[in-house]
Amino acid sequence: LDAQVWADLGAVRIVAAREMTLKDAVEIKDKIPNLEIEIFVHGSMCFAYSGRCLVSAVQSGRFSNRGSCANDCRFNYELYAKNPETSALFRLQEREGEGTFVMNAKDLSLISHVQKIMQTGAIDSFKIEGRTKSEYYVACATNAYRAAIDDAASDKFEAHVYEREIATLKNRGFSDGYLIKRPYEREDTQNLDRSIELGTHQVCAISQDGEFISVKDKILPGVSYEIFAPRGFKICACDNEIGEIYELSGKPYLKFKKLQSRSGKEFSEIHSGNLNEIKLPAKLAEFCFLRKEIE
Repeated sequence: LDAQVWADLGAVRIVAAREMTLKDAVEIKDKIPNLEIEIFVHGSMCFAYSGRCLVSAVQSGRFSNRGSCANDCRFNYELYAKNPETSALFRLQEREGEGTFVMNAKDLSLISHVQKIMQTGAIDSFKIEGRTKSEYYVACATNAYRAAIDDAASDKFEAHVYEREIATLKNRGFSDGYLIKRPYEREDTQNLDRSIELGTHQVCAISQDGEFISVKDKILPGVSYEIFAPRGFKICACDNEIGEIYELSGKPYLKFKKLQSRSGKEFSEIHSGNLNEIKLPAKLAEFCFLRKEIE
């Protein structure tokens, strides 16, 4: 076993390749019980085996194994087939004006399988790929997996709850990769249609201090925005001249009555790019978000 080599060299934990199966992990744990195993459970997947890709290095001068991949595999390419007899080139195009996303891999998501993975006892740590991702992506993904882990440990696991939360994130389509199933038998790991897809929700604002928001999308008075706050923070209802905070179907929402900046200036609406921070009707948790379902 390669894992045995690393253990003999003094490693206490290995980060397994995304191609490893859960069966392999159990075998490693049985043979080397003191070696911790960490696996990727969520995030971008490289289209190359074990991330052994030089496309970014060749095209952009950025090396993936040094943490600076330019994600060239997400670009749309123009493919040509050559006639060996006449040397004529024929353009292969799947989408008019877009070319082909021939190397675009889906995003990995194992949140539906957290309980099954934990029950094996072989995995010591979950790893979420978050390079170049937004604050909301990191907050939402870690929150969902934390909830899944805690619920699995207390036998309250409900996969659809965490799947719905993960679906709010921008993604490339989701695949459960190689850990649980055999995706190469059903062509499940690639998205050849587009390089990114919208999630179910749009992030409209973020609050770093819990008192004012920085706008990320259009904010309007009279429109309801769902509050996404750190786990464990209690959101209390309120109703004042600034706005209203209330609960609907078990979720907290905020509706502004007026948009007032730190300096007291009022706006009829405010868009991303406007650096004026807008006052909240009540104190919320630091690093909470306002989001709205995309219709």
